[in-house]
Amino acid sequence: MKTSTNDPYAALRYPEFVRLISANSMITAAVMIQEVVIGYELYKLTHDPLSLGFIGLAEALPYISIALFGGHYADRKDKRTIMQISQSVILCCSLALIWVMYPAHRAEYSTTSLLLTVYGILAAIGFAKGFYSPASSSMKAFLTPREVYSNAATWSSTFWQTGAIAGPGIAGFLYAYIGLTNTLWVVVALFIVSQILLALIKKKPIPEVAGPEVNVWQSIKEGIKFVYEKKILFYATSLDLAAVLFGGVIAILPVFAEDILKVGAEGLGIMRAAPSVGAVLTIFATAYYTPTRNAWRNMLIAVAGFGVATLVFAISTNFWLSVFMLFLTGAFDAISVVIRQTILQVVPPDHMRGRVLSVNSVFISSSNEIGAFESGVAAKVFGTVPSVLIGGGLTMVIVTWVWLRSKELFGIKLT
Repeated sequence: MKTSTNDPYAALRYPEFVRLISANSMITAAVMIQEVVIGYELYKLTHDPLSLGFIGLAEALPYISIALFGGHYADRKDKRTIMQISQSVILCCSLALIWVMYPAHRAEYSTTSLLLTVYGILAAIGFAKGFYSPASSSMKAFLTPREVYSNAATWSSTFWQTGAIAGPGIAGFLYAYIGLTNTLWVVVALFIVSQILLALIKKKPIPEVAGPEVNVWQSIKEGIKFVYEKKILFYATSLDLAAVLFGGVIAILPVFAEDILKVGAEGLGIMRAAPSVGAVLTIFATAYYTPTRNAWRNMLIAVAGFGVATLVFAISTNFWLSVFMLFLTGAFDAISVVIRQTILQVVPPDHMRGRVLSVNSVFISSSNEIGAFESGVAAKVFGTVPSVLIGGGLTMVIVTWVWLRSKELFGIKLT
């Protein structure tokens, strides 16, 4: 199939690529719904922001511990099979959450044992995601030709953000109108649909590895070394880690919704969806006006914008101003995502892409899930608003530091 690099819909002309990103969109929506309603339920139960932080930590630790191994096997085994097995584990864990949170069964648990059980189930989900994520990310490059990688990164991000909008956007309303248990059944249904979409993708050849076979530890070491030596990869992933680790506020939004802005579950749904609305609109625009022509300059501007919007959100007492600042954090984050995803598809060779993407996924998990834990701890120690101000300020300091150390990257062209 011939496609023009100027065609904004080039990547969407490859059916298997569309099936993959549609499946990922379904999974994202399901995970987001699950996180929102479980987080809100636990906060109502404990009124402790630290309980929200432990949700992120429960998923992050097993994910980080296994993701590099997941990248190794993504380079050497059938990616679709890895994805299907991983998602089956996540589906079983979601069914376990329904069992635990069902009112009749829930009464059998003390608050502490209920929290530990939920965190344990989330840890199992994080373990499965450690295999799913690198396999899914590296699969994309085998479903489109190289000349449309940038466009594929745009549409992959668009579909992901669509799921990220739909999930939080409807989670609060589902929770309010059909209850926790029925909302978790919606999550299960979305996982089943995504499994069907994955089954419609054909198995792909496993790239041959040049040179002698190495053991798993040497293989992982090669992936880490490659990322460290390619400065554009290293700094891009480091920027995302720093910005979301310190500047992210998503995990503690239930505190803002319940105690600061006092807007309830429906308001929480709007706030959780706002960053993704900003992201998907921005990503759609990047299909026509790519940010990769001046990639590094645009990356630094985007992360700085994310930090400024976070600072304004921290001091806002108006619900709609807060929503708009969250919208802007999503818009700025989307620009950096498109640039980073293009870098991750263009720079690594085929036989190393799974390992490189697994290193990146560890950074992403650290920034999101460990960032969620950091947000909960900081809110507990410093107070909710001061903790967000500190995080936004640290983001701006780190962007300045990276800018001073990476001026040679301004001349790099990705397209």
